[in-house]
Amino acid sequence: MEFGAVLQTNPPASRTVHLAKLAEQYGFEYVWTFDSHLLWEEPYVIYSAILAETNRVIVGPMVTNPATRDWTVTASVFATLNEMYGNRTIIGIGRGDSAVRVTNGKPTTLAELRESIHVIRELANSRSVEYKGATLQFPWSKGSQTEVWVAAYGPLALKLTGEVGDGFILQLADLDIAEWMIKTVRDAAEKAGRDPMSVKFCVAAPMYIGADWDHMRAQTRWFGGMVGNHVADIVAKYGTDGAVPKALTDYIKAREGYDYNSHGKAGNDHVDFVPDEIVDRFCVLGSAQDHIAKLEALKELGVDQFSGYLQHDNKEETLRVYGETVMPAIRERITAKS
Repeated sequence: MEFGAVLQTNPPASRTVHLAKLAEQYGFEYVWTFDSHLLWEEPYVIYSAILAETNRVIVGPMVTNPATRDWTVTASVFATLNEMYGNRTIIGIGRGDSAVRVTNGKPTTLAELRESIHVIRELANSRSVEYKGATLQFPWSKGSQTEVWVAAYGPLALKLTGEVGDGFILQLADLDIAEWMIKTVRDAAEKAGRDPMSVKFCVAAPMYIGADWDHMRAQTRWFGGMVGNHVADIVAKYGTDGAVPKALTDYIKAREGYDYNSHGKAGNDHVDFVPDEIVDRFCVLGSAQDHIAKLEALKELGVDQFSGYLQHDNKEETLRVYGETVMPAIRERITAKS
């Protein structure tokens, strides 16, 4: 299993760069950021600084969307970063949440998402693509390589992920839901004629090392509210008796709305509808041993990467304990002599 850290691009940008460097020093392979240009600073600018001051970590958005930028612009950013820093990028993409809703827009259709994935991936990988009636290619891009991972919850989005995604981003760490979603994506990949094991799986959720459960839950309850936005869309489309597990849909019954001004923030004051049980199931909290146990269970389900959100008051300590204790316990052990 590989590991990533998910950061918000709050000012100062130097703080985001510092945390990215610290994540690399502790052995994380990926650094992801939110991508919501009104709520936080522009991440694509900050990626260049992160890549310039690190040596190994792969960086990208968790997640961008097809609506806020022209697809060719998105592809150009990543092809340029790869030319500058040596193929150390990754693209997470979904239909759009805060980046489009804050501007009174709507998430894109799945058809638009599917087409955007194709256009962005081909251009960002130095290949030509048909777009708006023309054949396009970056004449300056040679040998660029990046993957496009799809964030999804609903049945049709999971189907799309299995059919076209290089990877699947599941933004919650509930074991039962993860098992169902991984199977759904793999089944879709197989039906599409792909090797189902070729689709990589990333579980992303808040990670907090601590002992005070009330405090940890208060610092991460926002995540249940964020996930609830997507679940509300699923319930509106499929109802509560559809193909989606009740463990995912039942908890939003008391949801009364959402204020994007508090999106992704610890201490969010409108997520009281999220019960402690959901916080514990969706997040990875507690001692190092608690984290190890849950991550081992996710690994058994086929999860290739765990990426932890660091939107709380214990960022550096959580990175340290992961680097010194949690990740070494999960990774394959190599001995100098056997």
